[in-house]
Amino acid sequence: MDQIQQFLPFILIFVVMYFFMIRPQMQKAKKEKKFTEDLKKGDRVVTKSGLHGKIFDFSEKNNAVIIETGAGKLTYDKSAISLEMSQKLNQPATTKK
Repeated sequence: MDQIQQFLPFILIFVVMYFFMIRPQMQKAKKEKKFTEDLKKGDRVVTKSGLHGKIFDFSEKNNAVIIETGAGKLTYDKSAISLEMSQKLNQPATTKK
């Protein structure tokens, strides 16, 4: 029983790290993967570098997406599309009172 009490602080630290650091990262990664899989032609997106555009086509062999912008068509990896910024772009505008 004394040996278990010795390791109890380490076990508690691991449990706290899991629930506050590891698990949220796993959930975020799962959400981003689902987002990239659900992309379709015509979706308005924002890349992580801040480029706004509309999805024109997909390049499955390169795992890339072709984005149509005001400057032309650009090819980006699917992983370069930002989940948070794209969701903010597609939210309906709220009016401030």
